[in-house]
Amino acid sequence: MISLPLIIIASLFFMGIVIRTKSITSGRKGPGIFQPMKDVFRLWKKGAVYSETTSFIFQIAPSIYFASVLMAILTIPFGEYPGLVSFNGDFVFFAYVLAIGKFFSIIGALDTGSSFEGMGASREALYSLLAEPAFFILMGSFALFTGHTSFVDIFTSLHFGTYISYALGILATFILIMIAMIENSRMPIDDPKTHLELTMVHEVMILDNSGFDLGLILYATNLKFAMYGALIANFFIESLPIYISILIFLAVQFTFAIIVGILESFNARFRMGNNAQFIFTLTSLSLLIFFGVLLILKKIV
Repeated sequence: MISLPLIIIASLFFMGIVIRTKSITSGRKGPGIFQPMKDVFRLWKKGAVYSETTSFIFQIAPSIYFASVLMAILTIPFGEYPGLVSFNGDFVFFAYVLAIGKFFSIIGALDTGSSFEGMGASREALYSLLAEPAFFILMGSFALFTGHTSFVDIFTSLHFGTYISYALGILATFILIMIAMIENSRMPIDDPKTHLELTMVHEVMILDNSGFDLGLILYATNLKFAMYGALIANFFIESLPIYISILIFLAVQFTFAIIVGILESFNARFRMGNNAQFIFTLTSLSLLIFFGVLLILKKIV
């Protein structure tokens, strides 16, 4: 249960640090760290406007999308403290509860009847489909390595002691960062600031959302980044005093936000045709982790 308030706290400043990092790297001062949350609070005070061509699916999609992210966060442990929802195989539940939210987000975009939003929805579905094997191979490899199938047992039993295990940890961190970038439609897969509908992915899906619904969608992005940051932080949190673990958690979130800002500052957006190839490359890296685990366990020579 400790992870939930910490993730919420991290989500309040995460996107602000990303934007400030991008501003500094481009030679600008930029907005305050809490400006993105101020924008979200302003949207939450407004009412939503619905087109007459949409059905109830479009109206409930943002709430279900936001609720799915919150539900997934409840499975995230904090060191040896399990999440509110913890059981064997909970990482499978984590992935598919996020998939439910993504599904409603996609059909909500299709419900508008807009060809542009339908195009963005099809791309988002493809990218999520290609990123899913990388996550399952990654978590499955660690489940094989530790002999456990729940988040809290995997992270508490995961100890790095050899050069191979350190390499696996670095690869796993990279994969989780890239999955977070893909799931949140950030550079180099998508540019959240683009206004060209033909090359937009996530942003074109939410063109018809407004007010409170748009605020939910924007804040869900903050939560998802902090959620993946919490997964990465669990690699570094072991049997440490609680206050030291909290400091490590916040430091990892801060570093993660800076890395996202730097990646978006110095990476150009990929051509649309190269996105699928790049995302599927993450599966190959996950397979390297799988074979590394087999080497450590001496299943192969």
